[in-house]
Amino acid sequence: MSRLGDWRDTNELVYQPAEDSQLLLTHLRDRIDPEARLLDVGTGSGYIAAKLRDDPGATVVGVDVNPHACRQAAATGVPVVRGDLVAPFATASFDVLVCNPPYLPTTPDVARGDWMEHALNGGPSGRRVTNRLLDSAASVLRPGGRVYLLVSSLQDIDRVRDRAESNGFAVTELGRDDSFPFETLSVLELTTG
Repeated sequence: MSRLGDWRDTNELVYQPAEDSQLLLTHLRDRIDPEARLLDVGTGSGYIAAKLRDDPGATVVGVDVNPHACRQAAATGVPVVRGDLVAPFATASFDVLVCNPPYLPTTPDVARGDWMEHALNGGPSGRRVTNRLLDSAASVLRPGGRVYLLVSSLQDIDRVRDRAESNGFAVTELGRDDSFPFETLSVLELTTG
């Protein structure tokens, strides 16, 4: 099995790395300066945080609201803070934010209310968490900071792009994967002015 499969834990309370995680990581490795201070927002298992800590060697912190995710990510040796998105962090603390947010459109009538749903549920539009991140990310970025964001066609990527631009980000699509049956996944790079 691939390295990705070897990383997966049996903890059903934590989002384990999957193909979307790998797509995001693939587009990050060559773009992260080893001197960067990086925040992995919604770190889940800590897979992306640990990989970026190890190669290219960035200083990485993870954040997640799920206490089970915080424990699993901390077991990788990555410092983890339990908190909501960027709320626990001071202004201009990071050079880079990375996020694979919950993006599946979910209506309230199918919501289960457990930790795994929290990791997947993007609200009715799929953009609930993404919009909140786009509205707050710039506050913790240093000048010239960047956000790397995984998005799904289920969210309406143009609406995500518009929200990012309305928050002062320039948006570049770094890559996409349309091999999934019902969606296309894209990695966006958002840069501050």
